[in-house]
Amino acid sequence: MTEESHRGSAAEIPVTSNGDLDQSPETTFQRDSYPSGPRALNLSDSCVTSSNFASTTEGIVESGPYKGSASLPTSPVTPVAPSSAVASRLARSSSDSQAEQGETNAAANSGAVVLSDDLKSPAMEKLDLVRKWSINTYKCTRQILSEKLGRGSRTVDVELEAQIEVLRDNKRKYQHVINLAQTLSSQLSQIMLTQKQLGDAFADLSLKSPELHEEFGYNAETQKLLSKNGETLLSAINFFISSVNTLVDKTIEDTLVNIKQYEFARVEYDAYRTDLEELNLGPRDAATMPKIELSQQQFQIHRAKYERMRNNVAVKLKFLEENKVKVLHKQLILFHNAIAAYYAGNQQQLEQTLKEFHIKLKMPGGDAPSWLEEH
Repeated sequence: MTEESHRGSAAEIPVTSNGDLDQSPETTFQRDSYPSGPRALNLSDSCVTSSNFASTTEGIVESGPYKGSASLPTSPVTPVAPSSAVASRLARSSSDSQAEQGETNAAANSGAVVLSDDLKSPAMEKLDLVRKWSINTYKCTRQILSEKLGRGSRTVDVELEAQIEVLRDNKRKYQHVINLAQTLSSQLSQIMLTQKQLGDAFADLSLKSPELHEEFGYNAETQKLLSKNGETLLSAINFFISSVNTLVDKTIEDTLVNIKQYEFARVEYDAYRTDLEELNLGPRDAATMPKIELSQQQFQIHRAKYERMRNNVAVKLKFLEENKVKVLHKQLILFHNAIAAYYAGNQQQLEQTLKEFHIKLKMPGGDAPSWLEEH
């Protein structure tokens, strides 16, 4: 008990507010009345109120009352004994802070990844489009080669294919007619120029040859009349060429563009049909069933596209046939009447033909029409 009393008194070390030892007479006397040694201020010699660290007052160290000067504020500094509970709290708080920091870093990292995905989404879409286009091009190329080599089968609509072949053949023939009509127009222009020059020569000779004045005069008038009728015929021929050329280069060509789209849709349909048939002939297990289902979906999509394009082409061909008959009927009558009237020398009939088809005769060297006449 005496040793514990000495240890308790040794632990009571009053200090001033600034952390220095109190040098008052009473404090100095109390400090000097006890023996000092190496173990005087050891933490093991301090008096703790509870020897058990699990009590409710653990970690509290007793210190003696301060009896210093009343004029200075007091702030005793007490040494604190180690405690397992405090250490566990510090450990838990440290682990919690590290966990929060880890979650923050993970959130930051995940946010950066999402942003990166958003930025890469257009590029990924382009890559996906390129991949689909490459697969589709490969399948179609394989189908075309197999058809040309006689190894693959193709879908044929006999009636529609016959109509398409007739249309292409008619286009070649119409183009040949246009080329011949253009040649006729060019040659007729040269004849008209020659006739006009010949008429001028006859007229000049008629003035300079009194004895043959009437003969040269008749021939001059005849050549001028032929040249004038030739200009009327040339206007009719040029109108015929322009109308048929519009039919061939615009109306028929527009239908042929739809036919090309239909043929490409047919190749796609046959390519995916062949692919589906090959998969159906193979084994049906967990690895191949997803491929078969995907191929079935693609087959249905291209089948619907093929049927839609086939119906569009059939409608286009029907309307084209009606328009072609109407246009060619009018133009062929014009060409026949103009040629017949010209070579029959019927000037009135030739002019009446132009009026019937609302063709304006353009005289060579004539004044250009005014703005009001053009509009």
